[in-house]
Amino acid sequence: MAIHPTAIVDPLARISESAEIGPYCIVGPEVEIGARTRLMANLYVEGPTWIGEDNLFYPFSTVGVASQDLKYMGERAETRIGDRNRIREFVTIHRGTQGGGLLTSIGSDNLLMTYAHVAHDVRIGSHVILGNSVGLAGHVTIEDWADVSPFSGVHQFCRIGRHAFIGPYSVIKQDVLPYSLTSNKPEVAVFGANSIGLERRGFEKNVIESLQTAFRLLSRSQLNTSQAIERIRAEILPCAEVDELIEFIRSSERGVVK
Repeated sequence: MAIHPTAIVDPLARISESAEIGPYCIVGPEVEIGARTRLMANLYVEGPTWIGEDNLFYPFSTVGVASQDLKYMGERAETRIGDRNRIREFVTIHRGTQGGGLLTSIGSDNLLMTYAHVAHDVRIGSHVILGNSVGLAGHVTIEDWADVSPFSGVHQFCRIGRHAFIGPYSVIKQDVLPYSLTSNKPEVAVFGANSIGLERRGFEKNVIESLQTAFRLLSRSQLNTSQAIERIRAEILPCAEVDELIEFIRSSERGVVK
């Protein structure tokens, strides 16, 4: 097991024999680190935290520390991180709280760039990108393949739908529609489908066109949301992606960015 002599690893931590703990890292009790995961240097990891395989943590990040929520009273809460994630410098990941299910979770194959903040009870799926200095408030949900550009902030309890792209410096106060291109020029709004991202991921042209039509009806037709959904159902050939978009709107508790 490659543990640098300057690292401090609690005897109760469970570290895979193929993991690597670099200089000046501190790993507390109830931390489990999977195979081939590497903590480069100067990381602080506090339990209960489970980290999967093949993750790479760059220097000066903190993982599993107590929430900044003033309601947090020290209750036992967890952090779970999947496989093949890249966590860049100065990222902060806080464990869950009683009010949010006692769990902060991050899936697999994600990139969290420098200074990103993942607050208590956040749920991040897989293949997600958080740009530099993105701030996620408590209880935020980021679904698979979403991309949040640098210096954006997401209000607590918001959802970011699958394959959504959020432009830089955006302040997100409502749910962001799946498959959408959402940005703040001049204010936060939907600018159509995330067509470039969807093309790169192999979505068929007719699906992207259907999504573009749906977003036009939602955001530019002068219809209210219920009227726009009726038009979408009447005018667009059914497909799973449009159905997902409609269901996302129906299940939103905060309303959606239009």
